[in-house]
Amino acid sequence: METLITVINGPNLNLLGTREPELYGTESLDSIVARLTRRIHEAGHRSSHFQSNSEGAIIDHIHTLGAERKRIALLNPGAFTHTSLALRDAVLAVRLPFIEVHLSNPAQRGGIRTHSYFTDLAIGLVSGFGPLSYDLALDAALHFLHHPSSFPREASHGHP
Repeated sequence: METLITVINGPNLNLLGTREPELYGTESLDSIVARLTRRIHEAGHRSSHFQSNSEGAIIDHIHTLGAERKRIALLNPGAFTHTSLALRDAVLAVRLPFIEVHLSNPAQRGGIRTHSYFTDLAIGLVSGFGPLSYDLALDAALHFLHHPSSFPREASHGHP
């Protein structure tokens, strides 16, 4: 059975390519998603993408993923990384395995941006490589799907 690999993006990521290009690069979210979709299908899996500037909409979408037997997410919560216990609870509620993704390196940004409500739940974290962060996260997800025992048990935070 093929796995659903879903890419979930939080607030303001719809503005990639034009929003602070010196920090986030010039590639659009549509371009990133198109590349990932092609790679996911080439690997024999199903793909989906969801982006919203609304915390509630993202939570509702994550709830729908609970019905999928085989799934993994590439999750870029955007600014919700640092603020959203509700989004964290949604991930936990449906036991969604995911890799946390960030274009910039939050640890270098200082202040509140150094704390994530998701990293401890994630299989892993990829950050700081601009749009390439998504590709690296997909590489890790595909590796995890084919070799789950090569990751420390804590890495899946109890997710199947």
